[in-house]
Amino acid sequence: MGFDGRLAGGMGVLAAVVDTGSFIRAAEVLDMSQSGVSRAIARLETRLGVRLFDRSTRSVKLTDEGRRFYEQIAPLLAGMEEAASMASGAVLQVRGRMRINVDPFFSRLMLAPRLGGFLAAYPELELDIVTRDQLGDMVADGYDLGLRFGHPPSSSLVARHLFSARMVTVAAPVYIQRHGRPRAPEDLRDARWNCLQFRDPQTGKPFPWEFVRGAETVALETRGNLTMNDAGTLHATCLAGIGIAQMMDLGLDHWFADGSLVNLFPDWPDEQFPLYALYPSRHLPPAKVRAFLDFLRNINVY
Repeated sequence: MGFDGRLAGGMGVLAAVVDTGSFIRAAEVLDMSQSGVSRAIARLETRLGVRLFDRSTRSVKLTDEGRRFYEQIAPLLAGMEEAASMASGAVLQVRGRMRINVDPFFSRLMLAPRLGGFLAAYPELELDIVTRDQLGDMVADGYDLGLRFGHPPSSSLVARHLFSARMVTVAAPVYIQRHGRPRAPEDLRDARWNCLQFRDPQTGKPFPWEFVRGAETVALETRGNLTMNDAGTLHATCLAGIGIAQMMDLGLDHWFADGSLVNLFPDWPDEQFPLYALYPSRHLPPAKVRAFLDFLRNINVY
């Protein structure tokens, strides 16, 4: 199959649909009619001999063949865009629309309060932030960047470690008054302690409880009558004295200071949980992604 201008144009339209998530928004970005975008995709599908998108009245998603094709051409398109930017002297310009898939807890607690300064620094940039407890298919869903806690599974995505949060085991004073205080992590094996469980979005199962002190690690199977997948709900149930919880210490300082929560095992301080930025594999990420990564690295979490 030869390479021609129409094929290149079709790939550009394909990238716009993936980036914006719809034919309508791609048409707006490309200054084309919606029917023109549809025709360009149809021509590309005919040229390739595969269907690139599954279309419905509510959504447009890449097919498996479309995703594989896009993953192959994305580095080429990024390189062409970067070369054009360099030729025009615009390599450092941060502009356009950036779609980000963010862990809800990090978005609410750490990201949202700090976005004003970032947006003021880049007035030509438009952010589209979607909070989800699972990453999903970043390419098919049209995300430029994902932010997730935990070690990322093997994939074609580039993963950059941003920081690690300390894990603490906590309870409210009212819970301690009613049930006593465990003296050591191993005590939590006893079913008398109601250990609030937090679900791992990747496995669907509760996270295991671990305690780390230097080179020493203790892993426990704990029991509890409540499992959840939202950090805010975990905080609220623990503060209400319903049980003992393991959680990241981000944003807990004021609860420790006023006595609303008690760190049960301060002599086990070394367990950490990482936050990663993930983005589609490219030789050089777009300027807007690089700018946002720099912004994230400079967030002072403690």
